[in-house]
Amino acid sequence: MISKTGSNEWIDISIPLKRGMVHWPDDPPVRIDRILDLDRGDPCSVSMIAMTAHTGTHIDAPLHYIRDGQGIDDMPFETTIGMARVIEIFDEGSIKKEELITHHIDHGERILLKTKNSSRCWKSDRFVKDFVYLTQDAARFLADRKIRTIGIDYLSVGGLEGEGIETHWTLLKSGIWIIEGLDLSGIDSGMYHLICLPIRIEKSDGAPARAIVKKASCRNT
Repeated sequence: MISKTGSNEWIDISIPLKRGMVHWPDDPPVRIDRILDLDRGDPCSVSMIAMTAHTGTHIDAPLHYIRDGQGIDDMPFETTIGMARVIEIFDEGSIKKEELITHHIDHGERILLKTKNSSRCWKSDRFVKDFVYLTQDAARFLADRKIRTIGIDYLSVGGLEGEGIETHWTLLKSGIWIIEGLDLSGIDSGMYHLICLPIRIEKSDGAPARAIVKKASCRNT
């Protein structure tokens, strides 16, 4: 979805929440019920939502994997507001250190990784098991580069099996906040202004978020 203001265009890269949408296999299904409805003669419409904090587009806080780590309500605004670089990944299996090295990633960057997930995985409400994910080796590389934020275009930065826990732990322990569940299908590689804020849930391990970007003409932070 694009919101135009003059010559500038903000592009919505978040996933709409809906009943029955794709979710992590071990999580309960998403429920959004209209408990009051104007169409049924009620005085107003009121919805009830039941889902995990890691549904759709969301942010992982350190507390997700790090005992006594920061909760989502402690996330600094500059973590997900500012310049971000979209990097297109061409490996169709996983995001590896060797491919990331070619992009000369700087300290403090906000990196959004565009893979084939964006054009493939969001077409179905059924979970896609073989999504492109960040390898443990690549996670250690990003931790060494001391980036600020990492974003990826499916429900987890780590794979379904094997390295998923270690990848999360490496990133979060290094102070890298994680945005998961982005849709970058309409976004080209390059620099963007990013605004992505989670719902303020006290001491939560994560929260749903709304993410928008606007093409930038420079690489300021």
